Amino acid sequence: MSPDPPYEAVLCDLDNVLRFYDVTHLAALERAAGLPEGTTEDIAYAPEVDLPLLLGRISREEWVEAIARRLVGRAGKAKAQELARALADAPSRVDRAVVALLRQIRAHVPLVLVTNATPWLHEDLAALGLTDLAHHVVSSAVEGVAKPDPAIYRIAAARAGVPMGRCLFVDDSAENVAAAVALGMTGVCFREPADLHGPFGLIPQKA
Repeated sequence: MSPDPPYEAVLCDLDNVLRFYDVTHLAALERAAGLPEGTTEDIAYAPEVDLPLLLGRISREEWVEAIARRLVGRAGKAKAQELARALADAPSRVDRAVVALLRQIRAHVPLVLVTNATPWLHEDLAALGLTDLAHHVVSSAVEGVAKPDPAIYRIAAARAGVPMGRCLFVDDSAENVAAAVALGMTGVCFREPADLHGPFGLIPQKA
């Protein structure tokens, strides 16, 4: 870390930066049902299905049912339920290299996880061994607002106790990074761990 880094807090996304899902089993079920791989995810992560979950307005089971209803016409009721459940139960892993780097970062500046998350995020973090990774966790399901809404960035900066212009924001979504930059933050659009290496431990990049 530089003695005078260009930021005073790191706000970091969770999914596709730290956590990655394994949908191998789901893809096999889709092929067996004659569906293109990714069909279930396309349905599940459409805003009208996904956003109520991420805002904490529906339960896990209600989300699964919403996915299954939209699959029935293409796969039949039993297979639709199986596909929806396979997605909801997909295993996940963490990128240990990114975790190690963020643990170094948090020794120098506040680290805040800022994530469009499900209501069971706390249980997920515990299962992944990440409950002590960040100083604060800002979850859309708890706050009732999701990225790229400016409100969630303001909440995260306030939790860090740092002006937005002194925050470094890391996310795999270019849209989310652009929203952070529009608020005065420095943005890193994550694609691989190498994006986070540099003289400050993280390379700040303008989106």
